[in-house]
Amino acid sequence: MDIADLKRKLRQLKKLEARIRFQNNRPLQNYIWNEYFSTKDENDGSVKYSMRRLSAMDHEKLKEVFDEYFYHVYFQFYKENGFVLTDVYDTGLLSNLGLPPDASIDAIKKRFRELAKKYHPDLGGETSKFIELLNTYKKLIGEG
Repeated sequence: MDIADLKRKLRQLKKLEARIRFQNNRPLQNYIWNEYFSTKDENDGSVKYSMRRLSAMDHEKLKEVFDEYFYHVYFQFYKENGFVLTDVYDTGLLSNLGLPPDASIDAIKKRFRELAKKYHPDLGGETSKFIELLNTYKKLIGEG
């Protein structure tokens, strides 16, 4: 996909997020889109996916990125509107563990065990990373 088409697609995504989350009450900020994308600079390091990175992706990878983005949009929408979320986890925390937005509790536990072995101080890991891992895990399973 060329840059012009990609920018057009990204602008459509932002408008769609506005319709989903804000129902035409557009705030000046607070868009999930602002964390994921930017159409201003091809090498924008302040967003998760720069234009350069997106333009290098094939169709399937772009679809995965857009799916991840919409998981985050809907997660935020549900959270803002007080819906009870069972088996839906904070996408940012899942990303910290290297998990997809639709990860199950079993996948979370399995990944936690893998990373705990890697970062545990008794096994030569870094204490700070291990503590961060524990805090993330506690937040995901509802203890933090």
